[in-house]
Amino acid sequence: MSKNKLNLSKIEEIFKNRKSNALGSYSYFSVMVPLVEKEGELYLLYEKRAESLKKQPGEICFPGGAMESNETKRQCAVRETCEELGLKKKDIRIIAEIDTLYTYSNFTMFCFLGEISYKAFSNAKINPDEVQEIFLVPLEYIKNETPYIYNMDIIPDIGPDFPYEMLKINNGYNWRKGKSEIPIYIFQDKVIWGLTARITHNLANIIKRENRE
Repeated sequence: MSKNKLNLSKIEEIFKNRKSNALGSYSYFSVMVPLVEKEGELYLLYEKRAESLKKQPGEICFPGGAMESNETKRQCAVRETCEELGLKKKDIRIIAEIDTLYTYSNFTMFCFLGEISYKAFSNAKINPDEVQEIFLVPLEYIKNETPYIYNMDIIPDIGPDFPYEMLKINNGYNWRKGKSEIPIYIFQDKVIWGLTARITHNLANIIKRENRE
C-alpha cells in the first residue's frame, strides 16, 4: 500500500487541529458600537469619515476597520477605536459582542457594543486622516425612530459564456437571488444609512424586544 494512499487515520490526522475558515475569498472587519452616558442619558457615538478617504468619504459610520492577521475581532474593534478617536484601551469597556453582519460583497463585520465615558469622549483627539468629526445621537431617539427602509434585490450577473452545455442544461438556470435592506435614519443634519444603519436598526430592535419581554 502506498504511504500516500488515503485512509481514515490519514484524514483524521489532516483535520485533527485544523480550524474551520470561510469558503472563498472574504475580508473581516470589526466595529465598535459605542455608548456614551451624558447627564444620565445614553447616546450612541458616530463618526463622519474624512472627505480625503478613497472609500465612503464623508459617510457616517461606527469606529472600526479591517482585522489584522495577528489579532482577534475584539482586539481589532478596540484598536481601531483607539486609533480613530485618540483614546486609550482603558477608556473603552466592552459590554457584549452583538450580531455579526454578513454581506453579499464578500466581507464579514463583527460588532461590539461598548461604553466610552463622556470625559473620554470630550477629550477625544480624532485622527483627521480618517475622521472628520464625531457626534452623539440619543439612544432613546434610535429606539423610538422608525427608519426608512429600502429593499434591494441581489441578482447574479451570469454572462452568456457560462458553460451550460457542460452541465447538460439547455434552457439556462434559475439562479438564486437575494435581498438586502438599506435602512436610513435622519438625525438633525446627519444621515445614517447602509451597514451602519443596519447595525443601528438591529440594536434598536434587540433593545425593544428585550424591553417588552
